[in-house]
Amino acid sequence: MSDRATTASDAVAGQWTLMWRRFRRHRLGMIGGVITVLIYLVALFVEFLAPYTPEDYSPSHTYAPPQAIHWFLRTDEGLTFRPHVIGTKSEIDYNSGRRTFVEDPEDIIPIGLFVRGAEYRLFGLIPADRHLFGPVNHGDRVYFAGADRLGRDVLSRTIYASRVSMTIGLIGVAISLVLGLLLGGLSGYLGGWIDVGIQRVIEFMQSLPSIPLWIGLAAAIPPTTSPIQTYFLITVILSVIGWTGLARVVRGRFLALKSEDFVKAARLDGCKTPRILIRHMAPSFLSHMIAVVTLAIPGMIVAETSLSFLGIGLRQPVVSWGVLLQEAQNLRSISAAPWLFTPGLAVVIAVLALNFFGDGLRDAADPHAK
Repeated sequence: MSDRATTASDAVAGQWTLMWRRFRRHRLGMIGGVITVLIYLVALFVEFLAPYTPEDYSPSHTYAPPQAIHWFLRTDEGLTFRPHVIGTKSEIDYNSGRRTFVEDPEDIIPIGLFVRGAEYRLFGLIPADRHLFGPVNHGDRVYFAGADRLGRDVLSRTIYASRVSMTIGLIGVAISLVLGLLLGGLSGYLGGWIDVGIQRVIEFMQSLPSIPLWIGLAAAIPPTTSPIQTYFLITVILSVIGWTGLARVVRGRFLALKSEDFVKAARLDGCKTPRILIRHMAPSFLSHMIAVVTLAIPGMIVAETSLSFLGIGLRQPVVSWGVLLQEAQNLRSISAAPWLFTPGLAVVIAVLALNFFGDGLRDAADPHAK
C-alpha cells in the first residue's frame, strides 16, 4: 500500500520534489551535503570559530606540538569535570639545535566555550570578542593542532583559510558557469560555423597542458599586486581554464533539446534566441547543471591549492589552504612538525564531501534514475 502511495505521489510531484526524494536515498550524497554545509558555515563564521587570529604569534612556541584535551581533573574533592589542557615548557636540545616541548603537570590551562579572546568584527560589521572555544584566560596559549615556525596556531589559520579556499571555488565556478552556458548554449543551439568555431577554441584550450598554463598565467601577476587583486585574478585564471568542460556538457544538452516541441513552439511564437535559451531551454536541465557545477567546485579548490603551494598562486598575507601548505615544503619541517599538514587534511575532507554531494545530485537529477 505504501509503495502504491509513493508511486501515486511521484506521478504528480514536481521536478524538484522528485529530485529531493531521490537525493535523500543517496546516503553518501547526504553525508557529503551535510559536511559541505558545515564547511561553508565554518567559512562564514571564521572569526567566531577560530581561537586566535591568523596573525597572532608567539616566538616562544615555534613548532609547539598539538595539546590533547583532558575532560576531567583530579582534585582534593575527587575527579571533577573540568576541560583543560596541560601546559608545556620548552627546552633547547643543544646537540640538534632544536626546541623541544615537554608537558608541565603544574601548568593547568582551563578551556571552555564562548570565551573572550581577540576582538574582531563579525561579517566585517559587528564588533565582538567571543570565540566558540579556547582558553578561559585570554593570556594563555593553547595549540589544539600545533603551531608553525612563527608560533601561530595552525588550527586557527586553517579555519581562516577555509574562507578563501572555499569561496574561490564558488566564484570560479560561477564565472565558468556563465561562460559555459553562454558559449555552450550558442554552440549547441545555433550550430553551423558558430558551433565549429567555438568547438575548435574549446579543443585548443583543452589541448594545452593545465599546469604549465596555470604557471604561465599566474606568473604574469606582478608581485606588487595587492592580495585582493591577486585573489580576483587567480579566480579569473581558474575560470578561464575551467569553462571548456562545462560548455561541452551544455552544448550536448542544447543539441538534444532544440528539436523538442516546446522549443519549436517558442520559436514559432516569435521568441528571440536569448529568451528561448534562458527562459525555455536552460530551466529544463537546471537540476543537471547544479550537479555538474557541484562536481566542478572541488577541481577549483585543488587548482588553487596547487598554485599556492607552488608559490605562483595566492601569497602571504592571504591565508588559504595552499598558502599554509607552503610551510610543509621541506623535509625538516615535515619531520619536526607533521601537524603542518592539517590544511591538507582540510582539502581532502572538503573535496571528498563535495564529490559525494555532487554524485548524489547527479544521480538525483537523472530522470531515468529509480
